[in-house]
Amino acid sequence: MDLARLNGEPESAIETEAEGAIPLEVYFPVPAHRVAWSGGPNVLVASARYDHDTPVAYDVSGRRHDLSVDAPPSTPVLALVPVETDFDHPYEIAGATCTTTCGGGGGGGGTPTPPPGLYMTYSHFVQDFEGWFKGDPEFEVHVLGQSGTSDSLMDYQCAGGSAGGYYHFDQNGLDWTGSSLLFTQAQLANYRTAHPNQNFRIVALEDDDTGCVIKFDSDRFKNMLTTIQTQYPNLTGTKDTTSSTLVKYVKRANALQKILRQVYSFITTQDDLIGNAVEDLVVGQTYPGANWIIKGDKNVTNGWIKLEMR
Repeated sequence: MDLARLNGEPESAIETEAEGAIPLEVYFPVPAHRVAWSGGPNVLVASARYDHDTPVAYDVSGRRHDLSVDAPPSTPVLALVPVETDFDHPYEIAGATCTTTCGGGGGGGGTPTPPPGLYMTYSHFVQDFEGWFKGDPEFEVHVLGQSGTSDSLMDYQCAGGSAGGYYHFDQNGLDWTGSSLLFTQAQLANYRTAHPNQNFRIVALEDDDTGCVIKFDSDRFKNMLTTIQTQYPNLTGTKDTTSSTLVKYVKRANALQKILRQVYSFITTQDDLIGNAVEDLVVGQTYPGANWIIKGDKNVTNGWIKLEMR
């Protein structure tokens, strides 16, 4: 092996190091670069471990270039970054179920008749929460609920680009309109049975790697919820209910749990925590086509969505 020979090391040592390295993927994060490059020397190969890190690039002559975090260069850039999709472990969340297959498909894929449950039909985020070097954003919406009988939260369901069946939606811009299942009526019933008098939270994030797996600082998450809870006491959770005319709807509720059970790995990048959904009547803000507001760090409005029971 040339690499072992040039470094004066045995091949076994190189193989051990290679097997211990994090999985990587290579792609053009900027669509215009992918179109422009024809296979010639006019290309840069760059890497950045974390989102919003300065990308360090090299040209075909081996010269180093420190790229801008905010905007791509005119020269096509081929990104070498940690894998964002775990192909060895398809979408799995404790307590989560897929209505059909977890294999993907467009928003609303699967069986001809969508199951009853909680749906999102519109979303807007104030920014993409993704640096240009990481390509299109991977927006996700998670249903978090009580973990056992503890004061902690766990992830019950993910909706997003890595989710399957009716849970799948792919938002690559700031606005999205469609139909994405967040939680089936059966899941809601099972949760109520297992956790009587406990409500759930709806949290939005931009997933930097390993789709539908939450990876962010649990202290930051707790601090965000504490700030929002102080601003809107006992009304930052969600529950489904039925009106006097038997029309199902989703409304604000108390959600006591603020601690996320999962902890992120320092080997992979952190997800961008966008915020917790709070009903617009509680926040006192309204936006056309939306009825829930995404509140982030320091109670900043980071987006708005429309939820409905079907």
